[in-house]
Amino acid sequence: MKKTIWLLLSLFVVTVFTFGCATKEYVKEQVDPLADRISKLEAKVASIEAKVASIDAKIANIEKQDSTFSSQLDQAKKEIAEARAQIKDCCTKVETAAERAEAAAKRAETSAEKAMKAFELHQKK
Repeated sequence: MKKTIWLLLSLFVVTVFTFGCATKEYVKEQVDPLADRISKLEAKVASIEAKVASIDAKIANIEKQDSTFSSQLDQAKKEIAEARAQIKDCCTKVETAAERAEAAAKRAETSAEKAMKAFELHQKK
């Protein structure tokens, strides 16, 4: 019985030490593909981060241009409003001048008619 126990114990110890330990080559075989994949992923992440930084810079530039265009638009709207007011004022002045010219033309016609009548009366004498 002691022989059997020793035999089983010996067999157990041999089995554990033979199959239970990982060799350096085995570990390297298992870790190398993972290290390669991790390296590739790190490169992709770095590339994506660079693209994100580039996009952030472009967005900041666009926002700056947007604020510039917005202020230019506000200035243009103000100038348009001022131009409309000036046009309205000019139109009013032109209409007033046209009315005065029409009145002057009517007075001139009336004066011409009076002068014509006076000339005719003067000729008959």
